[in-house]
Amino acid sequence: MPKDTHHSYTDRGQLQLPEQVTVAVAELAGAAREGLLALAVGTGLQVLEALLAEDVARLVGPRGRHNPDRAAVRHGSEPGQVTLGGRRVRVRRPRVRTADGTGEVAVPTYQAFASTDLLAELTLERMLAKLSCRRYPAGLEPVGTGVASTASGTSKSAISRRFVARTEHALAELLAQELSGLDLVALMVDGIRVAEHCCVVAFGITLDGTKIPLALAEGATENATVAGDLLVGLRERGLEVTRPILVVIDGAKALRRAVAEVFDHPVIQRCQLHKLRNVCDRLPDAVASTVAKRIRRAYHLADPLVARPSWTRWHGNWTAPTPARRPACGRGWPRP
Repeated sequence: MPKDTHHSYTDRGQLQLPEQVTVAVAELAGAAREGLLALAVGTGLQVLEALLAEDVARLVGPRGRHNPDRAAVRHGSEPGQVTLGGRRVRVRRPRVRTADGTGEVAVPTYQAFASTDLLAELTLERMLAKLSCRRYPAGLEPVGTGVASTASGTSKSAISRRFVARTEHALAELLAQELSGLDLVALMVDGIRVAEHCCVVAFGITLDGTKIPLALAEGATENATVAGDLLVGLRERGLEVTRPILVVIDGAKALRRAVAEVFDHPVIQRCQLHKLRNVCDRLPDAVASTVAKRIRRAYHLADPLVARPSWTRWHGNWTAPTPARRPACGRGWPRP
């Protein structure tokens, strides 16, 4: 076969690859030595470049062909970033401008891959799984030394900013959620402590036992304003308050009064765990565990007529133990 640079075969009949394809295969072979995921990342970046080139050709037209009716023209490229493997990876972003030069034309593929929504979701999941900002890069999948050396968005400050922004967005969605179609059989309101802040949390329980978070406000259940505003907000968002509903609270008087004012027919129940803690916190350590066991045993009885006599009988016969008095001389104590 005669030698011809336009043919893909040499004089020995072997397949001759174009120079660009040869370089790409060599790069993929190097990535394969670092692992399968690194190979997939390298392949994905090359596919992304091909997709970007197709988008530009669709917006502008084939390169080298003059078209007087075209609406956009190529305008070179500039550095850009896409989300890949929990990182921000650098790429060359092609630019397209209108034919009259008045504005920039968006490249759809780049807009899709440059979005940080997926990166924010991944950050939120890892932080909720108790992965600290400092150890965040340790949990990412390998992408190859070449990509990892130029990637960004994995510093503790960047992770913290994304986590704060994502949690604020999630909280805003929670507080604006429509509750008109929600059918609840129980509502639980309690105060929790997060770091140095005390927050009031409300979540509902449906007939099949599904727990649905409803609201969160900073404050304590003993604060009448916080408790009232939280429950009024649930009513304004469409929560049904005219039908009977079981409301479980921690026993705070301000919260009980707010529940009675907002709901028409509430069945208020004090949380058994809060009652258990309140009783045991006022007892000596020597008898607190025994009292906790007897309270739990009474709670597990199905018949309240059986549980109440056992509780009152034990409660009436119990007296606090008198601490032993140490002799002045130090004698009389058992030896170890």
